[in-house]
Amino acid sequence: MVSRFKEALNSGKFVITSEVAPPKGTNLEKMFHHIELLKDKVDAMNVTDHQSSVMRYPSLGGCLAVKERGGEAIMQMTCRDRNRMALEADLLFAYSRGIENVLCLTGDAVPVGDHKEAKGVFDLDSLQLLKAIKQLTAGEDLGGNKLEGAVEFCAGAIVTPEAQPIEPQLIKFEKKVEAGAEFFQTQAIYDLDNFRKFMEYARKLKAKVLAGIVLLSSARMAKYMTENVPGIFVPKNLIDELSAVPKENMLAKGIEIAGRTIAALKKEALCDGVHIMAIGKEEVVPDILAAAGL
Repeated sequence: MVSRFKEALNSGKFVITSEVAPPKGTNLEKMFHHIELLKDKVDAMNVTDHQSSVMRYPSLGGCLAVKERGGEAIMQMTCRDRNRMALEADLLFAYSRGIENVLCLTGDAVPVGDHKEAKGVFDLDSLQLLKAIKQLTAGEDLGGNKLEGAVEFCAGAIVTPEAQPIEPQLIKFEKKVEAGAEFFQTQAIYDLDNFRKFMEYARKLKAKVLAGIVLLSSARMAKYMTENVPGIFVPKNLIDELSAVPKENMLAKGIEIAGRTIAALKKEALCDGVHIMAIGKEEVVPDILAAAGL
């Protein structure tokens, strides 16, 4: 059975995905609100998996909530917290409950999060997880044992077009495609000239690429990401544009910047769609889409 998200990817349309972040606790009302807000406006919603190594409600539980409310879910799965047996088991459970899309991630390092005493597992990395999904699809687990019922996921991964040097990313990108990645959601892109160069390479392969759009809510945020987040570079002209407006108008300016970036990507057909990351401001995703003319 082909997932709704995979059908969208193969339809030739400009695909739109976004994120919902599970809460730290069992009060799910805000997550439910974001799901209801986005389910009819995007083709699929990622549910993050202990993002930034911060313990939260599980991605799998959030995906079930998306499905129960009529949305299409992409389960993020990191290798940081589980060994191969636990990863395989979660994949079997997810598929048995109708979750058909998964984004494979190695995971952020434990020390950056809020459980610094936790032990990172990293039994597999994202490339090996993609290969594991391919093996499960073929009806066999990583121990070489036959399954009573296989899986059929639309599996994806991430890539960082702004990485310097870019060559290691291109090598990983190609290996992930070979391992079975059908789609990629990129890290945030702001420099379209750099992204065009990356896409010249990416178009030689068959995977679909969704450009990552991180909402810039302030000039301070833009400067911080450029200085501290590997693989993200916000050009000076965008920082200056944010700095030129009053503090209370910076979010609106960030929405405008995100919208026009998406519009430019779509107009030039640079990629297959976008992945919008509003980082705690999911309620403005419809505003971003409106600013993009979508």
